[in-house]
Amino acid sequence: MSASHLPISALWLDPFRPLSAANAQALAGAGLVVTTVSTLEALQAALADEQAAYAMLVLGLGGDTSLLDDSAALLKACQPGLPVVCRTERRHLETAIASLHQGACHALAADDWSTNAWTQTIGRARAASQAAKTIAVNAAASAISQAAASGATPVAMAATQEPVRSVVFVDPISRNLLALAHRVALANVAVLIEGPTGSGKEVLSRVLHEASASANGPFIGFNCAAMPEHMIEDMLFGHEKGAFTGAVKDHRGLFEQAQGGTIFLDEIGELPLTLQAKLLRVLQERTLVRLGGERTIALDVRVVAATNKNLRESIAQREFREDLYFRLSTFKLRVPALAERPGDILPIVARMLGRHGRNGQGWSVSPAAQSALLAYPWPGNVRELENVVQRAMVLCADQQIDTQHLMFDDMSVESLLASGYQAAATPAPVAPPAVDLQLAQGVPANIAELLALAHEDDSADMPLQAAVKHNEHSLIRAALESSRSRIEAAEKLGISPRTLRYKLARLRDSSLSQLANA
Repeated sequence: MSASHLPISALWLDPFRPLSAANAQALAGAGLVVTTVSTLEALQAALADEQAAYAMLVLGLGGDTSLLDDSAALLKACQPGLPVVCRTERRHLETAIASLHQGACHALAADDWSTNAWTQTIGRARAASQAAKTIAVNAAASAISQAAASGATPVAMAATQEPVRSVVFVDPISRNLLALAHRVALANVAVLIEGPTGSGKEVLSRVLHEASASANGPFIGFNCAAMPEHMIEDMLFGHEKGAFTGAVKDHRGLFEQAQGGTIFLDEIGELPLTLQAKLLRVLQERTLVRLGGERTIALDVRVVAATNKNLRESIAQREFREDLYFRLSTFKLRVPALAERPGDILPIVARMLGRHGRNGQGWSVSPAAQSALLAYPWPGNVRELENVVQRAMVLCADQQIDTQHLMFDDMSVESLLASGYQAAATPAPVAPPAVDLQLAQGVPANIAELLALAHEDDSADMPLQAAVKHNEHSLIRAALESSRSRIEAAEKLGISPRTLRYKLARLRDSSLSQLANA
């Protein structure tokens, strides 16, 4: 049983209509286990009980909102963010509307005990709870980001308890996207999410699901580029027993498994043309027929698709059906590349450090390392950022991340060593020639010549880190002096031009900078 279908606990305070055993049983059928309290004092005691975990608070308001006002103060002191559901008489519609304005997540008639109504109520409470958690996490992340931008001291990033997924919307662009996604989630329309690989399209699709009325239903994801064509149809639409050799029993496809919830079709631009026609029919008719079957199956599924391709270009090249594009893109959302929302970078780093840290370890990131993280273009987006963070945690021995621990994807291990990284147990200083021999292993002949030039500098009696930096300085100088351009120098050194620029900035040698710009 998924977490969204598990029973949840609720506190129930209604001085106007006591809860009968029959009504409590009806609520249990909808997945709500109720603990009743009779006074505000009892409510305060229940909220203050650290051993009890409640997912919502149900209040019977009668014809005014004074009980909601008093309960709000208790919630603020004991359990801020707990969703509140208000029940009122049908003739007191204005009270229900006022309760929603005052922060209640849902209002319903006091005489409505239908399973469907309470199932929807529980779904709204779950969505409100998740939204409150997201706001709290983003507020903490925003504080980290502001401290990082203004402070001259390392930013502490503690390993706190957090949800499994990283949902960070701190940058103004991201906040606008989140607000728009919440509005779209309220309408049962197909959504097409566009954005580069690794930018967080699936995260946004889960936000859409959890903010929708079908939040208590399943979320099923499928990558359209992950399987061969003959298997995709079976995975999506299912088959009947005997439909083909090896079909020994009926198989429910992903659309059926997503009934009452959301199906997420990632990389929709890679779906073969032959299957695009069948998907279009399923979306139009809201029904499907399994492979080898005759029975028509009605669907109640929200479809969210994602792509990193320009589907307009794919349509022009006859690789994607235009009618399917318009069917999928009732509403389009675009997830920007990470470089376009720099306000998210440091908060995401904080979340990743918390998620990957062990035993409650606290981590800090130096101002220089923060600047390097903000300046890097992140072509691999959030996935690349997570790789860099995990590498830094491996290389850092004292939970104090600095620039020497940041290993970007276009920097090799040798480049990292040359930038001055030292392990926790540093051996005794060794002579520079030993360092040169280590760096020269497997390098082209022209690099060996440049190393010979570097040997002419006197770096004796230097510790290992200083010797490495000194020889790297000389090596880059020799490459620049013997090259007509920075690109040619990078080729001789066996690194990318971007890495060369990075090293020049780190060396902060005015003579090198002048030479590189010549």
